[in-house]
Amino acid sequence: MRTVRRAAVLAGVMVTAAAVLAGCGGKVGDSGGADAKKLVLIPGVANEPFYISMQCGAQTEAKKLGYSLNTQAPTQFDASLQTPIVTGVIATKPGAILIAPTHATAMAAPIKQAENAGIKIVEVDTALDDTSIAVSSISSDNVKGGQLAAQTLAKLVGDKGSMLVINTKAGTSTTDQRAQGFADELKNHPGMSSLGVQYNNNDAAQAASIVTATLAAHPDLAGIFATNLSSAEGAATGLRNAGKLGQVKIVGFDASPQQVEDLRNGTIRALIAQDPATIGVDGVDQAAAALEGKPVTRHVQTDMVSITQADMDANSKYFYKSRC
Repeated sequence: MRTVRRAAVLAGVMVTAAAVLAGCGGKVGDSGGADAKKLVLIPGVANEPFYISMQCGAQTEAKKLGYSLNTQAPTQFDASLQTPIVTGVIATKPGAILIAPTHATAMAAPIKQAENAGIKIVEVDTALDDTSIAVSSISSDNVKGGQLAAQTLAKLVGDKGSMLVINTKAGTSTTDQRAQGFADELKNHPGMSSLGVQYNNNDAAQAASIVTATLAAHPDLAGIFATNLSSAEGAATGLRNAGKLGQVKIVGFDASPQQVEDLRNGTIRALIAQDPATIGVDGVDQAAAALEGKPVTRHVQTDMVSITQADMDANSKYFYKSRC
């Protein structure tokens, strides 16, 4: 009888413990109560066509694979705004977070906190310098994209003249790689000189001011490589204000609706377009593989293409969306 009574007591304790765990939002046998079928996408910034296109691809793939996907994005491409989003998402215990880190080092601590909580981390578009946190990183070959931009600009300016690079924020892995690829390729074009890289803090108005100041100091400016959307839009505004549109050639990165229109009307002479929808699809695929114990690919690179006015209709599949 004593043995039976002791067993009953132990069983009751186990049931009570399980109930307490369930009451805290957990599931018996899981890691910290994470919902393995719940994914969260944290883009670099809200309302940007590149990230909207990524979200569209991710949503379609998540639904196809039987996962839910919630998207939360900061209002600006800023680590101080993205960090509290990550912290808040950790509390909801998703199975995986797909994130475009807004800074290669400043976002390491909050993302590491998520990883320590048992959440799988997949980097989409941008990446941390610390490669030990994420299970997979999906992005364009941004160095190659910068090289492609230099080659395209060289054709537009006849392989001669001074070149300016307008970048977004120092410490953004993708755009820094584009600038590096551009600088590397420029060495193969001795008739083209570099005026270096200037940063616009992801603000089109600052990019326009940079162009105005550069034209005053270097009236022989022949070409501009704008590493992202705000840089390209601001560069076009600066040239328009100076009456230099068409005379100074712009090669932009990405293919938002506004950039496509600028290409069509000749404001921008070429675009280096990425494939953000595929980045979203691949991000979900890698997250699902990690959660299901299947092989995960640590680095995945997606295609990009140089688009000019002459071939833009043939490459319309690369144009970004403003909504899903």
